[in-house]
Amino acid sequence: MRTLLVRGMLAGLVAGVLAFLWAHFVGESPVRAAIAVEEAAAPKPVPGAPVEEELVSRSTQETWGLGLGVIVFSVAIGGFLSLVFAMVYGRTSALRARGTVAAICGLGFLAIVLVPLTKYPANPPAVGSADTINERTEWFFVLIIIALVAVVAAVRLGRQLAARWGAGNATFAAGLLFVVLIAVAHLALPAQNEVRAGFPPQILWDFRLANLGTQLILWATLAFGFGIAAEHAVEGRPAWWRRDAAERSTAPTA
Repeated sequence: MRTLLVRGMLAGLVAGVLAFLWAHFVGESPVRAAIAVEEAAAPKPVPGAPVEEELVSRSTQETWGLGLGVIVFSVAIGGFLSLVFAMVYGRTSALRARGTVAAICGLGFLAIVLVPLTKYPANPPAVGSADTINERTEWFFVLIIIALVAVVAAVRLGRQLAARWGAGNATFAAGLLFVVLIAVAHLALPAQNEVRAGFPPQILWDFRLANLGTQLILWATLAFGFGIAAEHAVEGRPAWWRRDAAERSTAPTA
């Protein structure tokens, strides 16, 4: 367990660095554009009025502040991934280590990223009201919890039906259950559309795509990196680059 946890967190560290690079070089451009729109629409300051100082400067927010936040989040997700892998590997399916990691990451990306994105998508700084940020955050995490419960319920149903209905029909039934549960949650939870009229749609679109790209890089890197590390840890198989080296060293010479 300790070995898996350490490797999961290391994979999260690598994933966090790559996700930060994307967020910094791609994601910060629409953020700057949104801030420019907000500043252009703000009322002109009254001469002599006190100027409110920034608690955290923009240069800090888009460099080491952003990097620290993304990396800490990624390391935490990597550790959580290793714990989930340890609980389900060999117990819920016949998948090997890398396949199990890929399945966990795919379902995690679906429940933690894609489902909330369809109801409460990320907004740039100029969008949203400070008065409702706590409420929006609460509903966002409520939807994540519902999505995780729906994933567990769908997986359990698929396992129960696989022996009687076959893998294909069981997978379809599990997917249908997940869609129904998420649809009910979407209808039950309140809408939070705070994009003001006149806000440039291209900036909003670019920001949300960049945010989705950050998450996609994070989860894909975790699936690849921890998949190899977990395979090495639980199946006793060397990583692919070590296998290549071993095969070259044992290959017959002319």
